[in-house]
Amino acid sequence: MTTRPLDQDDPLDDFDHRGIALLGRKHRVYTMGSGPAVIVMTEMPGISPHVARFARWVRDAGFTVYMPHIFGVDGGVITTGRFLRAFPRACISRQFRAFQANESSPATLWLRALAAQAHQECGGKGVGAIGMCFTGNFALSMMLEPAVLAPVLSQPSLPLNDAAGMHIHPDELAAVKARMEAEDLTVLAYRFEGDKFCKAARFAAYEDALGDRFIGRTFPDSAANPDTPYKNPHSVVTIHLIDEAGQPTAQARDEILDFFRMRLSG
Repeated sequence: MTTRPLDQDDPLDDFDHRGIALLGRKHRVYTMGSGPAVIVMTEMPGISPHVARFARWVRDAGFTVYMPHIFGVDGGVITTGRFLRAFPRACISRQFRAFQANESSPATLWLRALAAQAHQECGGKGVGAIGMCFTGNFALSMMLEPAVLAPVLSQPSLPLNDAAGMHIHPDELAAVKARMEAEDLTVLAYRFEGDKFCKAARFAAYEDALGDRFIGRTFPDSAANPDTPYKNPHSVVTIHLIDEAGQPTAQARDEILDFFRMRLSG
């Protein structure tokens, strides 16, 4: 993979820029690669160079990336100003229910439709999905779409006001669990031990609800990349990833890619 600077805005010029209309709503979606589809959902405040780097890793692993614009500046370096603009807008948007524990964000309906279309376009056994931070819980709700076989929750941070909340309607959670049992599926999840936005109580709630279908990984704060101004250990596969052999975050990335291969390829 060609290395691009992570401290400069990324033009995303190696992606195809598509406008995809589903359920009466049109969104910009960045696509690249070949093979089964993986939906990469950005963390706050938007598709940063770090998120784009992860998407390119997914492409290089043999998949077609679908990376929808959800909020923020596409390709923009994370700055305090961009965060302060994107975060309040997302919190009040009708597409997100940032403070509700037992509800699913309406945005997941469109993302499920995107997964169905991506599967139709790319083929394979099914579709993978990874959410991060603000979108971290979304991949679980997306399992209501039968095409989604490989959900990954990276530092799922909603609801913001309930550390043990799971941000999914109880009926949807029951349907997801029943599907997991029937099809022998699992969900992967990742967090840092000291993360202020994704605490141990949330993983405990998921484990209580899903049993051994939920595979949660918690890393010590010392595993987070210290060479960043964002000191709260949070973004497992983006800002706080250390791209070196043997590093826990690099191993997490590789485990995710292997998970996609296992579930989607063949």
